[in-house]
Amino acid sequence: MSLLENTFSGLNQVLFRRVSGSSFDVITPMPKVLEPLFSDVQNARIDIDDRLPFLQHFLYDAELHWREQHQSAFSSGVWLEAVNGKELPLEASAIFVNGQPLLLLQELGEKYTETAERLQSARDHLLMEEALEREVAKRTRQILDREEQISLCLLAAAGCRDQETGAHIRRIGLYCAAMAKALGWSPAEVEQIRLAAPMHDIGKIGIPDHILQKPGGLEVHERTIMETHAAIGASMLSGTGIEMMDLASDISRCHHERWDGTGYPQGLSGEEIPIGARMTSIVDIYDALVHKRVYKPAFEETQALEIMSDMAGSHIDPNLFELFQTLLPKMREIREQVQD
Repeated sequence: MSLLENTFSGLNQVLFRRVSGSSFDVITPMPKVLEPLFSDVQNARIDIDDRLPFLQHFLYDAELHWREQHQSAFSSGVWLEAVNGKELPLEASAIFVNGQPLLLLQELGEKYTETAERLQSARDHLLMEEALEREVAKRTRQILDREEQISLCLLAAAGCRDQETGAHIRRIGLYCAAMAKALGWSPAEVEQIRLAAPMHDIGKIGIPDHILQKPGGLEVHERTIMETHAAIGASMLSGTGIEMMDLASDISRCHHERWDGTGYPQGLSGEEIPIGARMTSIVDIYDALVHKRVYKPAFEETQALEIMSDMAGSHIDPNLFELFQTLLPKMREIREQVQD
């Protein structure tokens, strides 16, 4: 027995040398597991016909490989062949060696089974991860929905006493969400400020009617009472352990702080003021200026922006105002979609 025969005798593979067309000489021992595929071998020669359709079609590609005399092996990939009610995992390779077109056929056996099990395990793991991600997304959506309901209930209660329109409140959230998205905040953070910013004036629920609904200007002592709405709102919204509510508490407390430190209630300045409050202050001023109020007509946007430009660096954050200006097309779109 030759060295080649000794090498192949212990393996579930057989080597053929192409004679012509689909006719091949068997040049190594035929493994028992492959014998049922070639039961009619005569004089160590076989013909690969339509009994093995996958292998027969592979020969079309193999022919080009042999013709171009490539030195590397060209593989068919794995396929399953039914033999006596059992599936055999097979793989063929076209090889060109020493001027001879060769075809190697191997039964993959345990190697294929192990690979298939490993791939199936990896697939199952990925499917489990996807299922967990979907469940987390579902739970997160449920939490956000509950938080939105909390926000809407509080705003409805405040709306019974305050004169601000529901559309104004919605726009504030959408404006802030657009700015947060432009700043690179995560989708969850963008959603949180969309829900939190509309509650910036929630503390007005604690202001007496004769001050809150007084037409015209306020007396000094009345103004002092009115300014307590920031602290009242912060107190109402704090201590829940809910991130959105904590954000709303910060915004409520600080949305009347000013960049130069002359605001209330704490006299914070610059970046000491929470960024959510700085954003809310900008969009609240913008929306108030460009919409009609009982005490004033709506300003043209150009005029409103001129007023706000004068406030940048003193009243409002100049950097965030610059960002706001780049987002004006989006702000106009929100104004158009959410009208009083």
